[in-house]
Amino acid sequence: MPRIEWRSILALGTAGLVLSTGSPFNAPSFGSIGSAVETASAAIANNLSDDDGPHLGFDTFAYPGDDAMQAWLTADKPYRWVGYYLSAPCHNDDSWQGKRATLTNMGWGMAVIYVGQQTWGRTPGQKVQVTRYITKRVRQVKTRNGKRVVSYVKKRVPVKVLVVPRASPNASCSSQFVNAARGTADANDAIAKTAAEGFTKGTVIFLDIERMESVPRAMRDYYAAWTRKVLEDGRFRPAYYAHSFNADLIYGDVKQVLAAEGVSAEPPFWIASERGFSVDKAPTEVGHAFAQVWQGVLDVVETHNGVRIPIDVNVAQLPSPSEIYRGGE
Repeated sequence: MPRIEWRSILALGTAGLVLSTGSPFNAPSFGSIGSAVETASAAIANNLSDDDGPHLGFDTFAYPGDDAMQAWLTADKPYRWVGYYLSAPCHNDDSWQGKRATLTNMGWGMAVIYVGQQTWGRTPGQKVQVTRYITKRVRQVKTRNGKRVVSYVKKRVPVKVLVVPRASPNASCSSQFVNAARGTADANDAIAKTAAEGFTKGTVIFLDIERMESVPRAMRDYYAAWTRKVLEDGRFRPAYYAHSFNADLIYGDVKQVLAAEGVSAEPPFWIASERGFSVDKAPTEVGHAFAQVWQGVLDVVETHNGVRIPIDVNVAQLPSPSEIYRGGE
C-alpha cells in the first residue's frame, strides 16, 4: 500500500469495472472494452448509491490537494471515501497532516492508516552472512635459480562472517525495529497523531502490515503489542491492513489479544487481494468473513474532472471505514 509500483496496470483489462473512460493511458484491447466500461460504470453507480454498501474508495501515497479531492468528489465515478495516511515510521510523508477537517467538510469518508514497521522479507534479529576483508600474513613460495624460496607478505583477503544486521543511523523504518517494545512505541505514536488530527473517540486506526512469505515471531509480537497499547489507551480502535496471504494468522493473533483484554468486538480488517475483485462485491467476498474493506486493484492512474491521481481501488462495508458515520455528517 504505501509505495507506488506500476506492476498492476496490466491488470486493468480484467479490472475494467474500476477504470473510468477518462483513463490517461491506452489500455490493451479486450474486445469492446469501451462499451463494457460504460455499462460497468452505470452498474457501479447503482450498486454504490445506497448506504448498504459496498462503498467505493481509494488510497494514494501523498495528499492530492484540496482542488483535486473536490474534483474527484463531484466526478461521475462514485468514490465515497479515501485512505488517510498518518505520518508513520514507514510512511515518511506528512502531506495528509491537517486535512481531516477539510475532507470531512467536503463529505469524504476516511480510513486512517498507520504504516508501522515491516519485515521486508527478513527475519528480525537473524544473523546474515556478509563478506569482510581482513589483513593476513600470507606465505608465498617462488622458485629462483632452481630453488624454492619462501617469503611472507601481508594481503587483504575476503572472509565470510555472520553478523546481526543493524538499522541505518537515524532510520525510522527497519526490519530490525520489529519487536514488542517498538510495537508499543509505535502505538503511542499512532494514537498521538490520530488525536492531533482531530479524529473522534472510537475512530479505527488501520495498522498497515505488508505481505510476508512467513510471519516471524518478532512481527507477531510487534502487532500484538501495538494492539494491546491501543486498547489500553482506549481512545481509538485497533484495526489492520493485511494481505490475504497473511490475514488469517494475523486475525487469530489479534483476536487472542482482544479476548485477553475482555474485548468481544470483531477487529476491523482491510484485506489486499487482486484475486476475484469487483467493486460490486462485498468485502467478505475476498474469502475472509472478517473483512470490512477489500483492496483489489493496485497502482492504476485514473482521471476524473481532468485530475490524474495514481491510486489503489477499494470497497468497504461502511462509507467511512474508520468511523461509524459518513464523513461530513
